[in-house]
Amino acid sequence: QVQLVESGGGLVRPGGSLRLSCAASGFGFSQKTMRWYRRPPGKTRESLASISSNGEGTWYADSVRGRFIIARDNAKSILYLQMSGLKPEDTATYYCTNGEISGQGTQVTVSS
Repeated sequence: QVQLVESGGGLVRPGGSLRLSCAASGFGFSQKTMRWYRRPPGKTRESLASISSNGEGTWYADSVRGRFIIARDNAKSILYLQMSGLKPEDTATYYCTNGEISGQGTQVTVSS
């Protein structure tokens, strides 16, 4: 069964940090480019970052470049998103995807 399970979301104050994880199973994780995206409340989906299968290539949206870092552990089949300098506008449900399926999402709320 192909599955992606996000975790690590929560409530954080502006300027704070969180690390999201995405546990993958049921497919060749180490062979797939992986991506994070988010869906803010009442808004459309926004692509945030991607990472190549071997981790050597990354891409970031302008809105998160310099604040977020995407990483992966192919031995553990886990994708990460290290988020720092969080802003209220980062409040959203965050999802990982292998291009075919997404997980259920994890909620990030940035508020004082």
